[in-house]
Amino acid sequence: MTVPLATLLDAAPYLADLAVRHAGWFAPARAAPDAAFAAVLADLGRAGATSASEEEVARALRLAKGRVALLAAVSEVEGRWTTEQSTAALSDLADAALDAGLEVLIRAAVARGQLGPATAATAGLAIFALGKHGGRELNYSSDIDIVAFFDPDRAPLTDPGEATKLFSRIVQKLAGLMQDRTADGYVFRTDLRLRPDPGATPVALPVEAALAYYESRGQNWERAAWIKARPCAGDRTAGEAFLKDLAPYVWRKHLDFATIADIQAMKRQINITKNVGDVRVEGHNVKLGRGGIREIEFFTQTQQLIAGGRDPSLRVRPTCEALRALAAANWISQQAADELTETYWYLRGVENRLQMRRDEQTHVMPETEAEIATVGTLMGSPNPAAFESTYRAALNLVAATIPSSSPKRRRWAAAPETWSSPAPTTIRGRSRHSPAWGSGSRRGPSPRCASGTMVATPRPGPRRQGRT
Repeated sequence: MTVPLATLLDAAPYLADLAVRHAGWFAPARAAPDAAFAAVLADLGRAGATSASEEEVARALRLAKGRVALLAAVSEVEGRWTTEQSTAALSDLADAALDAGLEVLIRAAVARGQLGPATAATAGLAIFALGKHGGRELNYSSDIDIVAFFDPDRAPLTDPGEATKLFSRIVQKLAGLMQDRTADGYVFRTDLRLRPDPGATPVALPVEAALAYYESRGQNWERAAWIKARPCAGDRTAGEAFLKDLAPYVWRKHLDFATIADIQAMKRQINITKNVGDVRVEGHNVKLGRGGIREIEFFTQTQQLIAGGRDPSLRVRPTCEALRALAAANWISQQAADELTETYWYLRGVENRLQMRRDEQTHVMPETEAEIATVGTLMGSPNPAAFESTYRAALNLVAATIPSSSPKRRRWAAAPETWSSPAPTTIRGRSRHSPAWGSGSRRGPSPRCASGTMVATPRPGPRRQGRT
């Protein structure tokens, strides 16, 4: 069931404000959303190629975000796009915005004589998207988690000794272009803390140092984080080469029960921190609550970590593509894959509508019947009782399906003791050594890094509430 535009704008003050300030965005968005979105991406490409300053490209990025925010919301709620199409569009917007901003920053570095002739695509600096951004699954008010590594052999550096300093400054400026608030708003809140040992390292690292860290000190939560990773901006050739070298670390061939215990410990910690309780509607956290989105994502990634080392067909990024692959390989039933996929996109649709109303990074259902009814109306279910029944049924399906959905679960019942101590991983056949965080050198002093002991904490350092 589609929702009238007037209903959407009445329920979503953020979108109504965009509509008032930019009335010209409506006609193309409603007439041909795919063409309108392609035009936004083309405009971003031109902004990256022609902007004379950071201020100029920053404004172009923010206007593009507003156009896509309105386009995605109207297209999804009116039924022209599915939720899957909306999340892919928001992810592609993030890629294009990062590329445009990076193009301006690299061009400025060339003009200052810090780099030889180069573009963002050839400068040796690769930007990786992790999490939902990596899977092209960004929600309406997502953060983006990015990591930046550079290949000194590809970078046309005029002073190789300044490589880390130069690229770190560029990455910090890129994050500012994305998240600093101006009169035109912001693009995406940007988090750089999924890099190796973020409390002790610069925001851009040489690829060899990063590989050495993951080989010698990487933890299981980092393996899970890199399942969805992809080069999203900058030098994608360098990025793809890094992912190829990192694959033996992420995709181990032996069944690693320490990994499974670690993932489950993370989930328990999230449950405690977020006070996850029973299935309910009022005040339920659609992402972290019982039967919510994270249940599906954690389950899927756990199966990928178990089996992906031996079955390359499971090494896919989007959650629902992974569910299909797991079913095809008989790791889960086809019924479970189908039901979890349908439920996943239903819950992601609810999440989008919670966020699009006020551009808030919230995942929590309202507490009042009237507000819940508004969310239901935006989901095409104007009958409050029917919406609540459907929502509760979705949560119950996830809660009931995940513990029993794997036909091969008995294979893991009696784990050999050796599985609790995973075999060493060798990346690209190199011997273990401490990573070097320096200016692009292949060797250097050992960083101040946490021990390699498997821990349950998924991310070091404090994080904002209501993460993507």
